[in-house]
Amino acid sequence: MDILVSGSIAFDRIMEFPGRFSEHFVADRLDNINVSLMVSGLTENLGGTAGNIAYSLSLLGEKPRILACVGRDHQSYFDWLGQHGISTQDIRVVSEEWTASAYITTDRDGNQFTAFNPGAMMHASDVDLTSLTPADTIAIVGPGNLQDMVDYPRRYQEAGIYAIFDPGQSLPAWNGPDLTLAMGRCKMLVSNDYELGMITNTTGLDVAQLLGIVDTIVTTKGDAGCEIVSPEGVVRVPVVPTPNAIDPTGAGDAFRGGLIKGLIDGKPIQRCVEMGTVAAHYAVQVSGTQNYTFTPAEFTETLEECFGG
Repeated sequence: MDILVSGSIAFDRIMEFPGRFSEHFVADRLDNINVSLMVSGLTENLGGTAGNIAYSLSLLGEKPRILACVGRDHQSYFDWLGQHGISTQDIRVVSEEWTASAYITTDRDGNQFTAFNPGAMMHASDVDLTSLTPADTIAIVGPGNLQDMVDYPRRYQEAGIYAIFDPGQSLPAWNGPDLTLAMGRCKMLVSNDYELGMITNTTGLDVAQLLGIVDTIVTTKGDAGCEIVSPEGVVRVPVVPTPNAIDPTGAGDAFRGGLIKGLIDGKPIQRCVEMGTVAAHYAVQVSGTQNYTFTPAEFTETLEECFGG
């Protein structure tokens, strides 16, 4: 089966500042800031919604296709994807740009400054879909280039391809009519509970009305688990207890990988969400969005222990 994952590919460059930001600002001079901070180190993690979801799927034995753009500094990311059996043939290289990058500096109190350069993400990936067999294809439209997020749902609907819409961090860029149209061209809406609030505010549609334009709404709710809303009613799935959780970053993308794997395998939607929940359980145990790992056997064992066979 062809698994199409559109969204972003990015580098996350994380720096630690051993002091406090507040000690370097003068309260009555905030209109004229000139601050230089000496950080104690830099860690580069591979990220981006498309890359993260594809990585989760690769751990589950799948070979997703990434529909996204990278810049001239892409080679180390391509090497990593190749090591995990993920094709780069559908990724567009924009040689005049840098790959999207987040520069995150955290002080000793946990305060953060983040600068994000979209770089190549400003360009549409525009992958040719004509060779696909719709019945053997599933797609997720993740947050990334806005033109891709508009175009791919239309193209998937026209081709008869099952698609999941996941607007995530892109939500502030949407207006109500365009967001409603893009969602309505997909079969499933996936978001967290805060994002769902943004969706209802932007579109003016409540959850019951959203269910009139998509078949299924899956909403993650942090420690409260996940809620599935469909014409059959509401189902709630608890989280997998993870006392050693250290970093929630990327858990949502890992969840989406597990969810998609369940859909590919023809599982009921509750089981698909349980599979997503188990994938997220592994992701939160390490720092970085593609640093966790599990074998299919370990995944199945955790799934059956927590949710039954």
